[in-house]
Amino acid sequence: MSIYLLSDSHHEGVVNLPQIQINYIKHNIDFSLYEALIFTSKNGIKATDSFNQNWKKLPSYAIGEITAKTILTFGGHLVYTSTSAYGNNFAKELISLLKGKKVLFLRAKEVVSDLENILRKNGVFLDSKVVYETLCEDKKMIEFDADSVFVFTSPSTVKCFFKNYKWKDSFKAVCIGSVTAKALPLHVESYISEKQTIKASIDLAKTLIKQS
Repeated sequence: MSIYLLSDSHHEGVVNLPQIQINYIKHNIDFSLYEALIFTSKNGIKATDSFNQNWKKLPSYAIGEITAKTILTFGGHLVYTSTSAYGNNFAKELISLLKGKKVLFLRAKEVVSDLENILRKNGVFLDSKVVYETLCEDKKMIEFDADSVFVFTSPSTVKCFFKNYKWKDSFKAVCIGSVTAKALPLHVESYISEKQTIKASIDLAKTLIKQS
């Protein structure tokens, strides 16, 4: 029995099985036109920093601890970290903070939340730029152990995993949040950790292994 983490984030006691690769999309952005930035992924920060570092001069609003830490690691100006792991809730938190301001959302090509519409309908002058896209990794020839637990970290990892592999009845799925869980095929039941972090999801996976 093994725990497979569908990410390249290294943690003790798991086998890394990355399912996606990130492709940066370059833009000529005049950051002087904006009063604030929104990031919902560490990849948005890394992609933006790869082609223009002027983003660091603006206040950044982040969803989740990992995104916030990445902003700080790259020398950005973090002013707010969401208490929620979900884009729609994050948007609602931002309304009072960003209403009337000119804001840029640096995002993935595919998003599952309605963040943009929520903010625009509530008086935030929001632009968005797609600065990265996720692509599926090529399939690796692996024979998974029975009763293995798979930790899905995003809807994209779900999509790519089921493109590459077949699910067995003995497998268990742990999802980082409800949005990721909803991306699973209907026949696959999942467990969701109380805290929406990779570490918490791995801890839950370890308890499932012990119960097997």
